[in-house]
Parts: sequence; structure tokens; C-alpha cells
Amino acid sequence: MTQAAPPPAVLPAIGHAPGLVLRGVKLPLRLRDFGLIAFDMDSTLINIECVDEIAAMVGRKDAVAAITGAAMRGEIADYKASLRARVALLAGARLQDLEAVYQQRLRLNPGVPELVQACKAAGMKVLLVSGGFTFFSDRVRDRLGIDFTRSNVLELRDDRLTGKMVDQSWGDICDGEEKARMLRDTCAALGLQTQQAIAVGDGANDLPMLALSGLSVAYHAKPTVRAQAHVAINSGGMDRLLEIMH
Repeated sequence: MTQAAPPPAVLPAIGHAPGLVLRGVKLPLRLRDFGLIAFDMDSTLINIECVDEIAAMVGRKDAVAAITGAAMRGEIADYKASLRARVALLAGARLQDLEAVYQQRLRLNPGVPELVQACKAAGMKVLLVSGGFTFFSDRVRDRLGIDFTRSNVLELRDDRLTGKMVDQSWGDICDGEEKARMLRDTCAALGLQTQQAIAVGDGANDLPMLALSGLSVAYHAKPTVRAQAHVAINSGGMDRLLEIMH
């Protein structure tokens, strides 16, 4: 966000456990006042950074994870270049390696199904916008009943990654600006203002969509994201958002 964040207001321990921090938010908040919730995927909806775990399958996790960490902390200005560099290091990974990451390492974060279910029960639509990959985001979409997705396509040749991504009709890479654009376009298609959207993320490339939304939520996030979000969930599951929303 462009404006300086006001000092945090920490919810009292009675009725709300520590680890939930609010800035510039008036309670109570109601889900029915919003029409859309947008989620990042890696380390937000799910417990891993998929690119790092694919890299582990080909013995390059340390190199890839170092770039991922710097990008998420906002230390690398060009997210697209950082992702291309990481994907290049995945060259040679097999389709069965991606399947093993999904089956053995990927888990939904605690409280995610409960929060998504509550949002859908309140009549909200759900959007997944990820700098990660369709191999995983499509499956997460189907598991959670998510309405809209945008993420990146890994190029495969003979069931092995080439180290490149496939351009799509909307552009080349889903970075922070594309996340914000997808949130804006989805709101427009639903007849909503962006202030009627909630956005949830953890890294620097989520900041554009967090800034655009009416309620921004940092989930176990990097310091730069926690400092700028309306709500920071620093401990516990994603469904802790429901402690302040009904």
C-alpha cells in the first residue's frame, strides 16, 4: 500500500488469542458486506512453495529457495525475472516429480477449508491468484470449490520440464500487477467495487492486490506485508479471520 500504516491495534486476549493484529479496521466486520475473497496460493492456501519443492526433486532447492525468499521479502524488484530464473533451474524435472510434490508434500494450511466454506456460505465468490503453477492451482481449485483462478503454466516436453513457462492469452507471468488486475477484473465481472473484496497473501508480490482490496489480510506473512495489511494473522490457522468476521 502507498500510505503509511497506522500503529497496530492488537485484539485483547479475552475472547481473541494473541497473534491477530488489526490496523485501521472497525469491528464488527461482516462477510456479507463483501462479495469476493482472493487468495495467494503458495504459503497461503497451501503449506509449501511449489517451485522450491520441485527444485528439491532435482537437487537444486537451495539455489531456488534463496531466490524465492528474496522475492517474497521484496528484495528483488523484478518478480518476473526472478521466477524465470527459478523455473530455468527446474529444467529436467519429470512430470512424476510434480506429482510427488502434490501427493507427498502439499497440504492445505490449517483453517483454509473452513474459511473458504464460510465465505461461500455467505454468498461470496472465491479467487485464487498465484505466481505458482496450474499443475497445483487447478487441483487446489477443485479441492476447495474455488470459482476463478490465474497462475502460470510450466512448459513440458516428453513429460519433463523445459525450464520455461507458456505464455497465456492474458500475458506471460502472473506477478503482483497481474494479481491486482485479475482481482479488479473479477470484481468488475461480478458487479462489485474492489472495496468489496478481501485479499489474502504472504509475500511482496501480493501487495498490489492487498492495496486494491477493501480488507487486506497477511497470513503468516513477510514483515513488509504484515506492516501494510489491515489484518495480520501471525499465529494459528486461516480461519482465525472468522474471529473478527461473522
